[in-house]
Amino acid sequence: MKIHEFQAKRIFRDNGVAVLENRVASTPQEAADAFHQLGGSFAVVKAQIHAGGRGKGTIVGNPAQRGVQLVRSADEAAAVAQALLGNKLVTIQTGPAGQTVNRVLVEAGCDIGRELYLGAVLDRAAAMPVLMVSSEGGVEIEKVAEESPEKIFKEHFHPQIGLHSFQVRKLCQKLGIKGDSVRSAERFMKTLCSVFTKYDASLVEINPLVVTKAGQLVALDAKMTFDDNALFRHKDVQEFRDLAEEEPAEVRASNAGLSYVKLEGNIGCLVNGAGLAMSTMDIIKLHGGQPANFLDVGGGANAQQVTEAFRILLSDANVKGVLVNIFGGIMRCTTIAQALLEAYRTVGFNVPLVVRLEGTEVEQGRKLLAESGVNIITAEGLTDAAKKVVAAVAAAG
Repeated sequence: MKIHEFQAKRIFRDNGVAVLENRVASTPQEAADAFHQLGGSFAVVKAQIHAGGRGKGTIVGNPAQRGVQLVRSADEAAAVAQALLGNKLVTIQTGPAGQTVNRVLVEAGCDIGRELYLGAVLDRAAAMPVLMVSSEGGVEIEKVAEESPEKIFKEHFHPQIGLHSFQVRKLCQKLGIKGDSVRSAERFMKTLCSVFTKYDASLVEINPLVVTKAGQLVALDAKMTFDDNALFRHKDVQEFRDLAEEEPAEVRASNAGLSYVKLEGNIGCLVNGAGLAMSTMDIIKLHGGQPANFLDVGGGANAQQVTEAFRILLSDANVKGVLVNIFGGIMRCTTIAQALLEAYRTVGFNVPLVVRLEGTEVEQGRKLLAESGVNIITAEGLTDAAKKVVAAVAAAG
């Protein structure tokens, strides 16, 4: 689960990670009031969406309007908020459609000395979290990793012990942080690693991390992503969920206990098991098709869940064909067959449907489909299924 910058900064502040004073606004007047409340000679107005690259992002229809802007008066803060709120911001992470800005963050100005990058993620190869830092703050870290990987420095830390002081000193030396700033860095980095573990985060990122001219480290940005499987331990974090920032079909699937991710292709996939889903998408691409989604009904889905899965698939106007690929273990092939027929009766199929069934009660499931009178293309094996669905979609135009 993702949260907004202002929410991540609330977590930071509550746990001792240094952030600047800020206010959230959902109207231009609130933005103007926030500027007055902060009391400085300048502030920054930031669009709040679940995407990075906001500083370079532009508003649809108003390319001169950026997602992050410096303002020097309450009237200017209101004008920027007016241009952002209710409009779609396009960034490198949103795609061309952009995301609607419903809130802005008005943040106090900062006397910036240097801009750095800092992030914590789980290193699956090492089975440990890792803290990453770079002197290239304020730019796309993906570009730095690709073009100048030697500028990214890493230190792994134990989730129960945290970051050691000697590790902080090593990172400071590589970043050129000296004097009193080292003490500030030790406080900041250790606390951030603690926050990462405490909240079961999968990502904590600050870009840029600022060293002020007074030598203090401050989080000028904040991004946090959480492990969905651990959210039951964090009711406070669950309250931060913003459904307006999520794909409606993915929310609908989540409510039904399904794993669904919308993609950009035109072949819908209904599969049981994440590994089988990935293999299905790969083989569709291998034979010239483009998957429209990742949809895993799991091993224990019932007929109602599978029927809802079909409804979600067919509600996507981009879907021109559907591949059902089921390997029955706990999930019985008869359950899939019955759900498929129920979906046909309640929703109807107006696109080609290819079905490959194997496993528990496969013969009974195939018999149900064969005797149903529904126009279904059956397949023997995954390769056969992928070839048939790609050909069917091509033939349908």
